[in-house]
Amino acid sequence: MGKNFGLPAYLVKSSSYELENHFYTKVLNAQLHPLVNYFFNISNERIINRYCHLNPKVSAEYLKEILNYKPKYLYWAGADLFHVTTAEGDRRMLVVETNSSPSGQKSMPLLQEHEEMGGYKLLLERTFIPLLKKKKLPMGAIAVMYDKNYMEASGYAFVLEELLKEPVYLVSFYDNDPNPSVRFKEGIMEVRDEEGMWHPIRAAYRYVTQRPWNRIPIESKTFIFNPIVGCLAGGRNKLVAAKAYELFNNELKENGLKITTPETILDVNFDEIPLWVQKFGGHAVIKNPYGNAGQGVYTITNEIELEEFMCTKQRYNQFIIQSLIGNFNWSTSGSEGKFYHVGTVPSKKNKIYVSDLRMMICSGEEGYRPVALYARRGREHLESIIDSSHKSWDMLGTNLSILKEDGSWDSDVVRLKLMDRKDFNTLGLGLDNLIDGYIQAVLASVAIDKMARNLINTKGKFKRELFVSLNGDEKLLSEIKIK
Repeated sequence: MGKNFGLPAYLVKSSSYELENHFYTKVLNAQLHPLVNYFFNISNERIINRYCHLNPKVSAEYLKEILNYKPKYLYWAGADLFHVTTAEGDRRMLVVETNSSPSGQKSMPLLQEHEEMGGYKLLLERTFIPLLKKKKLPMGAIAVMYDKNYMEASGYAFVLEELLKEPVYLVSFYDNDPNPSVRFKEGIMEVRDEEGMWHPIRAAYRYVTQRPWNRIPIESKTFIFNPIVGCLAGGRNKLVAAKAYELFNNELKENGLKITTPETILDVNFDEIPLWVQKFGGHAVIKNPYGNAGQGVYTITNEIELEEFMCTKQRYNQFIIQSLIGNFNWSTSGSEGKFYHVGTVPSKKNKIYVSDLRMMICSGEEGYRPVALYARRGREHLESIIDSSHKSWDMLGTNLSILKEDGSWDSDVVRLKLMDRKDFNTLGLGLDNLIDGYIQAVLASVAIDKMARNLINTKGKFKRELFVSLNGDEKLLSEIKIK
């Protein structure tokens, strides 16, 4: 769906939900893989037992506390994970980034065929609706706002209307929209209908992903799910996320746990980037900390790729540099050794591809639970030896989102790998990999929520000075909307 500025809020009508409108076509007839089905139905207690059996230094009691953690800001999240290994066979699920408004529902086969609302219903019933009942909210309606992924945003809106049995507004809120149908007045969100009338909103399900802090305030009387501080604390800020992981890892270490990430250099100014790439042996990943959907990520394996990056115009002043994970022969050697992609099972043409795993989780009264899973593979197969004639991003970039010239988004669904009987077998993943990925996703989410707690004082005000000390990029700071 293209980006159309100024669209009025759409009032969802009763029984608007249609299965085929909210799932990719290839998902509609997909049969969930039995192992994945088993994973989704195994209890946290059994997951803890299995994980601690394989990791005997982990405190079972502490891990239970983590899985029962009650977040204050990051209620649901999606972790992108790489399945990596060393030459010695040290396999891990590595956290690439954590997303505070992740996609996933449209790519997930139904857990139960008769439950056509799938993960949409699961997430809303387990997390969003219970929060509505607990929080003190202003008078008003419910809304779902989005700036991409209309397929899932509308799915949430239509299911929400059926579950709540009350009107729900579905409204776009694009960056740079000269005439948006969303505004905030004295801390309360309002949406404009087709007749130009403004309506107060007591709670909003947010699927606004592109720099949401420049138009949605941090401090809001309307309940925003997830709130913007969750984005700034790491849900859409890779720089602060890395600091959140590092701080939480100090606590986790005492209990045998760790958030596993690529080796990361923080707060790198643009002119310093070549020096840090050189430190990593000429193989590195450069990231704009505030981008998403694969935008602002650059894999560097030679001087030509580095020079091309240095010639690009950048919006922000600070970057992060990470170790590059590729084939064993050209991955970065870091402080913990050299990790490289396990990759897919060889194809019929004997080609191995890089793949990632999106693990979407949500919190609830009974703790965290997985809610959706899908995988993506690179465009080109993984070469064992590369030179300047190869474009490393074609092998290593797994994101499916395509930014079109009109500013709207499309998806390269061909590279989508489902959790069905066909695709899952090609990923080379087992139950223990899924459990490891789930634990990593929860740890990363908790780390970001703890950081968000630190950024809000007891009166609900944003601690700007603390945030500046963590992330002093002037361009970013100028974008943040406090009220």
